Amino acid sequence: MLRVARMSKIETANILIRAEYIRRLSKVAGKKIHLVNVHDYTTPSLRFQYIPEYVLREGVFRADSATQEGCQQCSPHMGRNIGCEYTKKCGCLEYAAVDVNRITTAEMKQKYENALATGGSTLGFPKKFPYFTDGTKRQRTGTLVPFYLDSRHPIYECNDNCRCGPYCRNKNVQFGRQVELEIFKTGSGRGWGLRCKEDLFVGQFIDTYRGEVITDAEATRREQAGGQLKASYLYSLDKHQESEGLAQEEIYVVDGEFMGGPSKFMNHSCAPNCRQYTVSYNKHDNRIYDLAFFAIRDVPAGEELTFDYLDKEEGEGEGEGEEEEPPDGAVPCLCGAEKCRRWLWQ
Repeated sequence: MLRVARMSKIETANILIRAEYIRRLSKVAGKKIHLVNVHDYTTPSLRFQYIPEYVLREGVFRADSATQEGCQQCSPHMGRNIGCEYTKKCGCLEYAAVDVNRITTAEMKQKYENALATGGSTLGFPKKFPYFTDGTKRQRTGTLVPFYLDSRHPIYECNDNCRCGPYCRNKNVQFGRQVELEIFKTGSGRGWGLRCKEDLFVGQFIDTYRGEVITDAEATRREQAGGQLKASYLYSLDKHQESEGLAQEEIYVVDGEFMGGPSKFMNHSCAPNCRQYTVSYNKHDNRIYDLAFFAIRDVPAGEELTFDYLDKEEGEGEGEGEEEEPPDGAVPCLCGAEKCRRWLWQ
């Protein structure tokens, strides 16, 4: 009887924990987030706090708000009523990647080389807006164009200081998650996972990776205190480290272990269907920007959403370690991909 009573208390506690977690999910902005577990009675930790944006910790600072310039030559109605229409006029694209394939004259090529050599502005050179616009196929509207999807170019969106209006073609990630998600227990030794309740199109935005933004020194301290698995929640904001000459100690790190969004539950795969891209709303702040997940192929509803924790380029490191013994302390990869690298990190 005592054993039955104890089991009854445990089951009641599990039900209450599950109910509280679902209640918290219902408060998260955006479309509904579901919770599914058909394997046992566990629930993700209630220690995890859902937050709508980064939480900046000690020693972390955004660039002064006065540095956030908006595009001034654009307007909401420049021909197609989609805000910014011309990349050569949009000031938000000043530091965006140049489409070198459209530099066709020797004079323009020389000017571009001079700009690179002197660190000058590339505004006025041929560029691309990051997203397909209304008027294209439904599957493409709002998705990343190949120039960004197939590269690691940083994305610069327009902001509230722009003259292009609230529904500019160059605004997307800042509106937040627009898809219905499901957190589920994988039952394959990989803990919890994330999947979408609707079909995703290639280039479609899913959600950002949020958490505490901490200094590099604090990240090192937490990683040493947390052990090997802690590394899977830490993401350095180092996209501009080389181009801006930032020292390692100047780099900020996002820690999504105890606070963040549903993307915390995205598992690793050596053959992922999603990828992380950097998205900035202030072209002058090269230390704090969003980390946004986009689908890199069509993903049917119900398929687990995954990305490469090591952010490998296509073909880079495929099959590495298949014939080697694991290094001491290596974390095994359980993704099950045909060309799995077998080990995540040590």
